[in-house]
Parts: sequence; structure tokens; C-alpha cells
Amino acid sequence: MAEATMTSRERVRAAFAHVQPDHTPCDYFATPEIHQALLSRFGISSEEALLDIIGTDIRVVSPPYIGPPLPRFDDRSTMNIWGIRKRPLPNEYGDYMEPVNFPYAQWTSVEEAEQFPWPDPDWFDYSAVKALCSRYPHHAIVTGSFSVQDFINGVAFGRGVEQTLIDIATEDPVFLYILERRHRFYMEMISRTLEAAEGRIDMVLCGDDFGTQRGLLISPETFDKLFSERKAEFFSMVHAHGARVTHHCCGSSAALFPRFIAIGMDAVQTIQPRAAGMDPFELKRTYGRDIVLHGAVDAQGWLQAVTPQEVEKEVRRLIEEVGQEGGFILSPSHNFQPDTPIENVLAFYRTVAKARGERPGF
Repeated sequence: MAEATMTSRERVRAAFAHVQPDHTPCDYFATPEIHQALLSRFGISSEEALLDIIGTDIRVVSPPYIGPPLPRFDDRSTMNIWGIRKRPLPNEYGDYMEPVNFPYAQWTSVEEAEQFPWPDPDWFDYSAVKALCSRYPHHAIVTGSFSVQDFINGVAFGRGVEQTLIDIATEDPVFLYILERRHRFYMEMISRTLEAAEGRIDMVLCGDDFGTQRGLLISPETFDKLFSERKAEFFSMVHAHGARVTHHCCGSSAALFPRFIAIGMDAVQTIQPRAAGMDPFELKRTYGRDIVLHGAVDAQGWLQAVTPQEVEKEVRRLIEEVGQEGGFILSPSHNFQPDTPIENVLAFYRTVAKARGERPGF
């Protein structure tokens, strides 16, 4: 254990350097239902205040959007910069925003795709980034989101899942054109964000879901052919600005870990224990010196079913075993889902505080 107390930023940077921090850093991801329940529980209105209370180490900074107004509709749907209209669709426990317009679905030629009003990186105010970063002098700062790059989901939202999987199998030129549009957009947007931050941003969150519950969604060879080079270029750009990459990837992606490491991925976010081959303890033993594990507390059913005492036991075990010698950022394996008892969410962060020798006030 390190002797001196680290700042949150130092703690996260040590974890990425595979050096033992004073304490395992932790992060927060939640659905709107859980987020609102936590705000109500503490009688607060801001995410920043919530993160301060539960004691997380990472804060998000993004350049403000200043582009054309994004349409909003009477059915509560909204349109994003990619022309995808999403509406909250109910499930048993809450709502998820799902696509409802599929604007790319009918395209059969690159010429049709070229006519679409694609987003412009100029739609963001990079001049505001440095001041936003200055609000968090002691925290690690991340920019980006699950949607950065996100070649498979990002295209499927506009083209449909089935068509996108066919596109990948046939290497359809329309798919490849959209993929490249997304890649070039985020290369420029994130590069300009990092440049504006002048070294103060520590991490970039990006994503793509390459796994199913039982194995890979695509073959390793397809990953190499369609995605690897673009991922490597993006990671190299991030590293050139002194930042690290944490890459969101749902499902069973363990078979791609050697490739992830080879192309410069620093961390995998969404260590989903119930997916095949994704046991965090085994991943730590196999890849712990080469890639950071970001996640690992099972939000896919386990957190919903156990007691707060069981949450504490598992979180302590993860800190003590997976957190050894750095290489680990503790967080839920995905967003805390709407059916998760709030007491279990609080038990998660209460355990973190206790492990740091603090007395949590919740």
C-alpha cells in the first residue's frame, strides 16, 4: 500500500500505470431511474453533488454543444446529431431510449449516404473545455461516452440490427462509409477536446459492443479487418495527448483481449461477470499486467438479488484481489439498472468509503 494519501487523479493514474494506488479508484454509471432515486434520497439536484457524496474519483467534461437545434417531438422522442430519433420505450422496470426512425435503412449506395446531413465537429465549443476542467483540480477527468466510435451500435441505430450484421458479414460499402464517417468525426472531436484541455483530461471513454452473452458477436478476423486499424488510430491519437483510453464493450469479449492489448487499448469498461469468460478474478490473473479492468460489480441480475451485506463482501473481495497492483477501476458492470435496490447501490459506495478508512455519511 502507498504510504501517502493520493488525490483521486493520482489514484486513477496509478491504476492505469499498474501501480498500487493508496485505494482502488471507483466510478459511477446509472440509469436515469436510479440516478433520480439517489438525488431524491440525498435531497440534491446535481450529479456533481451526488458524486461528491458517494466518493467517486472521476468527473466528466465535454465540450458544450453549440450546433443546430436538435429536434424534440411530442411523443418524448429526441433526435441526436447523427439523425437518429430515439423515444423512451417502457420495460418492466423503467424506460430505455430506443431508435424509432432508422434513417439509413433504405440506402443501397454510398451516393445516397453522402447526401445525408452528417454532424460537424464544429458544432461543439472547445474553448470552454479548459475552464470546465478547472472545476475539478483533484479528480481524474474523462471525456467521451459509450457512443464515441461505437461502430456497430451507432450504425444499427440508423440502419437496423439485422441489416448491420449483414453489412458486417458482406462488408457492405454503405456500412463502411458510415463507419468511416463516425471514425473521422470522433477523431477530430476528441482530438480538439484533448488539445483544448491542455493535458488536464486523463481518460477518453469510447465504445463498441463486440460480445454476446456467450461469446463474440463477430470473429477475431472480422475485428482485425474492419475495426482494428481504426481503433488503433484512435487510441494512438488519445495517447499523443497524454490521455488513456477506457473502452466500453458489453458481453463476452475476452477472446479479443490479446488484440485489444496489441492495438493500445488501456482499459476495458464493462467487465460483465455473467458473460462467458468475463470473470474479473480470472481476467486479472490472465491480463492484469497488460490492461485495466473497469467495472466488475455485476449489474445484470446479481446486484438486484443480493443483500447489502453480500454487496459489501463482494466489493471488498474485488478491491483486495482485482485491485492489487493497480489495473482496476471499481464500478458496476454497466449502468445500475432500475430494478436495483437503492440500499445495494449505497452499500457499494459505503464499502468503498470504509475500505478507505472513512466514515460514510449515508
